[in-house]
Amino acid sequence: MPAIPRHRQPIIDAAVTLFRRQGYASTGLNDIVDASGAPKGSLYHYFPGGKASIAVASVEEAGRRVADTMVSLSRQAGSTGDLLRRHARLLAGWMRRSGFRDGCPITTVLLELAPRDRAVAEAGRRAYAARIAVLREKLIADGAASPQADRLAVLCVAALQGALIQARVERSGTAIEVAAAELADLLDRVLPAASSHPPGTRIA
Repeated sequence: MPAIPRHRQPIIDAAVTLFRRQGYASTGLNDIVDASGAPKGSLYHYFPGGKASIAVASVEEAGRRVADTMVSLSRQAGSTGDLLRRHARLLAGWMRRSGFRDGCPITTVLLELAPRDRAVAEAGRRAYAARIAVLREKLIADGAASPQADRLAVLCVAALQGALIQARVERSGTAIEVAAAELADLLDRVLPAASSHPPGTRIA
């Protein structure tokens, strides 16, 4: 029976936290070892490619977390606009609680490594594709045609990612909340099914 990889996930979790707070270049392997509590040998065992391979795993982990959150919010939300508003409240609250120290681990790693590191760039593409797919499905449920849903989903993800960076610089969640509110108002106006369901109403 293979050994249970008990130190791998703590290493990834520590890397996600450190990368989002201080960036990839400023995070050393010793920082990750100290934060994870894992033996240093475990780091090289699970990630023989070194810090770059940990970066790939951290982007994948962060992407899964965001996609899972959006799936959960989508099930609760009555429309795509409602989903965006709910997500913005979560993001703004999370950043406030961190004292605006925390950024997006996907963004911080990708800005430093993509596109020169293909594995990291590909992990980032998959992470963004997962959240775009959640929005796309919700937009189609709101009455958007498939090509329109594709474009709008990309717009929503891009706007919120930019708002996260602005919020950290300004030490305020306003940019996130404003971006989501304006996008939600736009979607509620242009999508036929969205306007017939008030915020918080679940569409079967």
